[in-house]
Amino acid sequence: MIESRNMSSEEYVIETFGLVKRYGKVLAVDDLSLQVPRGAVYGFVGPNGAGKTTTMRILTTLISPTAGESYVTGYSVTESPREVRRAIGYMPDFFGVYDDMKVWEYLDFFAACYEIPERERPALVDDLLALVDLTHRRDDMVEKLSRGMKQRLSLARTLAHDPKVLILDEPASGLDPRARIEIRELLVEMAHMGKTIFFSSHILADVAEICTHLGIIETGKMVAQGTVEEIRRQLIPTREITITLLDRVDEAKEALAHIEGVTTVENMPDEHGRKRIQVSFSGDDEGVSGLLQALSSRGIPVVNFTEETDDLETVFMRATKGIVS
Repeated sequence: MIESRNMSSEEYVIETFGLVKRYGKVLAVDDLSLQVPRGAVYGFVGPNGAGKTTTMRILTTLISPTAGESYVTGYSVTESPREVRRAIGYMPDFFGVYDDMKVWEYLDFFAACYEIPERERPALVDDLLALVDLTHRRDDMVEKLSRGMKQRLSLARTLAHDPKVLILDEPASGLDPRARIEIRELLVEMAHMGKTIFFSSHILADVAEICTHLGIIETGKMVAQGTVEEIRRQLIPTREITITLLDRVDEAKEALAHIEGVTTVENMPDEHGRKRIQVSFSGDDEGVSGLLQALSSRGIPVVNFTEETDDLETVFMRATKGIVS
């Protein structure tokens, strides 16, 4: 009897420890450790050639690692590959579709491959087509579908056996803006169904829109991982806060300069006749609240108090030092 790895109450559905993959002299994955929490929508982000696809192929049992350990739903990828395959739905970056099949036949074929009983397959196919909004194309030949529709059909295929985890390699790659939005909406729907989603992308808008967690990889190494907000804080630790005042600017600057975590307090150009200062602060949310309290306790008239937030592209570029392709 195969036993799964024991997990904590805050269990991770995917875990790797010191994962290494070499191709001759090329080190594609370098001591990679990642953790994907149950129910997460985890964006695995990095420049082309960073090691994303190699990592996913290891997790889906398609290739063996050179060193390290990896687990999916508690099962070792190398020691229990059949159990891993039952738990996952995998969509590769270049997926195969059989053009000489009708849409419904394509899904029926893969349901049969997953040993779904024949009597259950018609209802399953109908449900999958409805989920990916292809019911109206069920009798069309696969070759007649647009690329976006083929992508949705491939995603439906990964769901035929009701997997716990979806591992999707660049699911929106090559799609037009409308099709990318449709794929994002489908991934959100999958998450609402209780699936854990692990997908790679270098399209940062996809990550920003739907991810709960993020891992940034470069040259095979994990640069940072955590929730999106944790990543932002790891890579851009100083918070820039703009404060608009009616007057008493010098007094406000003096009060803020002595607060722990404040690194600089500088004047900014006036806006509509109002005075503004910018505060660089390394503290947490409670500390930010303390800045405002320090001013209000002195009766300094604050008109506006806002924090500038760097977008994910800024965070990504700072983390990888590369160019998003």
